[in-house]
Amino acid sequence: MSIAANTNTQSLVLNDRQIWIASIASVLGWSLDLFDLFVLLYVAPVIGQLFFPTDIPALSLAAVYASFAVTLIMRPVGSAIFGSYADRRGRKGAMVIAFIGVGVTTAVFGLLPTVHQMGIAASILFLALRLVQGVFVGGVVASTHTIGTESVTPQWRGLMSGLIGGGGAGIGALLASIVYFVVSSVFPGSAFNEWGWRCMFFSGILSSFLGFFIFNSLEESPLWEKLKQAEEAKKDASKQQQSPVRIVFTQYFGVLLVNLMIVIGGGAGYYLTSGYLPTFLKMINKLPAGTTSFILMGASVASIISAVMFGYLSDRIGRKKTFLLVGALNVIVLPLLFLALGSATDVTSITIYAMGLSFLGNAGYAPVLIFLNERFPTAIRSSGTGLSWNIGFAIGGMMPTFVSLASGLTHSIPLALTYFSIGIFLLYLIGSLVIPETKGNF
Repeated sequence: MSIAANTNTQSLVLNDRQIWIASIASVLGWSLDLFDLFVLLYVAPVIGQLFFPTDIPALSLAAVYASFAVTLIMRPVGSAIFGSYADRRGRKGAMVIAFIGVGVTTAVFGLLPTVHQMGIAASILFLALRLVQGVFVGGVVASTHTIGTESVTPQWRGLMSGLIGGGGAGIGALLASIVYFVVSSVFPGSAFNEWGWRCMFFSGILSSFLGFFIFNSLEESPLWEKLKQAEEAKKDASKQQQSPVRIVFTQYFGVLLVNLMIVIGGGAGYYLTSGYLPTFLKMINKLPAGTTSFILMGASVASIISAVMFGYLSDRIGRKKTFLLVGALNVIVLPLLFLALGSATDVTSITIYAMGLSFLGNAGYAPVLIFLNERFPTAIRSSGTGLSWNIGFAIGGMMPTFVSLASGLTHSIPLALTYFSIGIFLLYLIGSLVIPETKGNF
């Protein structure tokens, strides 16, 4: 059986096996990559004590989130390097190299000496390794975020966008929650501060091995292969030698700037909800590790459902209308959920509010991936999508750091999250009004 997928120039024939493998590889590739990043968020309070100790817990926490933001800042560099490679040489090769790099650097964190063992040099080493990891993460974005949508038929591209971007993040968070539950059970209490956090990072090497076996059977993007065949047939050597990154920053610079209004909002919304939730549950609600793990698992499931639902909705009503709907919901509902979660005391209420935050936070960027894909032609799609996504998420990813700094005291965090979420999604709404409808522009 085969399925015909129409492009703007010709018809492609994709077999079921190719579609399924590309879809699974993209979703799991991004899931495992996000799992490696989430490990830090789940051990943030411990890392703050071991690598950035201060007398004020909120400042140590801000330093940890700053180290997370450092990784995000380097992601555009990774997109420039690996995105250009993916556009010139193919999506698959870029994905494999970048993915293995992320897993290996994550595992190395578990080998680092702490400030108590090595002094300030330990903090510097930690930050340097975060920089390297950020480059590889940017490379994964540039490849996984294109090969999946390029391998399915047009009517399912919004759904695939939700599956990869939001669903992948949800699966990554779910895996991190499970690993955190297991490791915190094996290393309870003070033992977690001694060895448990290291084992959390060591799990990154397992994701690299798993990813390698998944990608081994992956075929190249059919749209990219068709493009290269057409270029070779026309012997368009000059076009082949043009830098995709240069084209993005010259011919598509205006498109890039408008894209960022949506991506910053979606990225910040995600990091202020799902990204900040592990810390919120520990420091504000003061829940034990086991209870926190189960709540985070439920929140991860909610985020997966949200991403798939709103990604599919964008296939039905369009990307622009979906952005407007999600933006309006988040401006109104997110502040209420943050305040309610901050004052909740029973586990049932905390779980409901946490799942609500994850549901809305992931809705914000579920259609972002396909929107970005539709803004760039195949020849520069990996570079354009990767740069837009990573620059926007780098800025959005700084928000937890600013929240921690603005809070000053731990008990002020819920109110700070409320103000930041309102500001971020007002920007998101403005971007939703400015952007054109892109559905079908592939």
